[in-house]
Order: sequence, then structure tokens, then C-alpha cells
Amino acid sequence: MSNKWRRLGGLYAGLVLFGVSIGLMVRAGLGLDPWDVLHQGLAGRTGLPLGWIVNLTAVLVLLLWFPLRQPPGLGTVSNVIVVGLAVDATLAAVAEPHHLGWRVAFLVTAIVGNGAATGLYIGAGLGPGPRDGLMTGLAARGHSIRVMRTAIEATVLVLGWLLGGTVGIGTVLYAVSIGPLAQFFIAKLEVRPCATA
Repeated sequence: MSNKWRRLGGLYAGLVLFGVSIGLMVRAGLGLDPWDVLHQGLAGRTGLPLGWIVNLTAVLVLLLWFPLRQPPGLGTVSNVIVVGLAVDATLAAVAEPHHLGWRVAFLVTAIVGNGAATGLYIGAGLGPGPRDGLMTGLAARGHSIRVMRTAIEATVLVLGWLLGGTVGIGTVLYAVSIGPLAQFFIAKLEVRPCATA
């Protein structure tokens, strides 16, 4: 398989898996990552499907790229479309488990899946997601990416919680594990340029 098709396959597999992982975290009911706390809160207040809110929020965040002169890539645009569709498909196909053991299993699967999804779509090198690109765009203008990421995620977490999004042990587990998981999977799944003869 050519490098190009491996990158495209990794991108779209990663975006679908990212949406599936969000859906599983919602079904677990034990807390969401900061952005999805906001998405869930907005969905509850507007009555729109969660996947629509994920995609609409991505479009709004993408608009913030223009002052930063951050060019979107194929992966960026695809993120705006694919992730929300995968979220809604997962929520339609997977029922909420009632037994705590299954809820914990959904949560762990979702977090690990989210890390793998991040490795796949970032490893494809076809453009960051809107939210990641906002942070890297701010960092390129001299701001600390760690400070920017913390400030943005803390803000969306508080807003989402105030709107009724689910905050819980899953939120904490995601926060402490997603960095190491993403780093591990990006190193394993990155599509490197083919060596030339």
C-alpha cells in the first residue's frame, strides 16, 4: 500500500474511532473529557443531537483559526464532518449499560480508543483537528501550548458543567491518561515518509 493511501486510511480510521470513543464515554455515564462535557451540555440545552453539536462546535473553533493564519488541512476539514457522524452512529447503535462493570469497561475502552484515534489521525500528518489547531496556532504566536491547552480545556469544562454536561471520574481519568496514551500511539502509528532508493 502506498504512503498516501496509508495516511488517508489512518486519518479516516482515526476520525471514526474518535467519534466512537466519544459515544462510548457518553454511554458509560461516568464523566466526559472537557470538550465533550461542553458538547453534551450544549446538546442538552438546544435539543440537537450530540454529533451535530460536536461538528458545529468544530466549525466555530475553526473560524478562530483565521486571525491566527493557521491553514487547515484535509484532516482538519474531515474532522469537522466525520467525528460527529461517528458519535451519533455510536449512540444510535450502543445502548447505555446498567451494570457498573460494563460502564467501567466502556469508559476504559473509550479512553484507550481515543488515544489510538489521536495517534491515527495525527500520525497521518494531514492536518490537526480544529481544537488542536487552535492551541498550536496560539502557541505559534508565542504562547505556551501547555498554558493555552490548560486554559482552554478548563474554560470549556466549566462552561459544559454549568450547562449540565457530565463531569465525573471519567473526566479525571481522561485528563491524566490521554497525554501518555496519545504520545504512545502517535509514536506507534505515525506514517513516516517512504525511503527513496
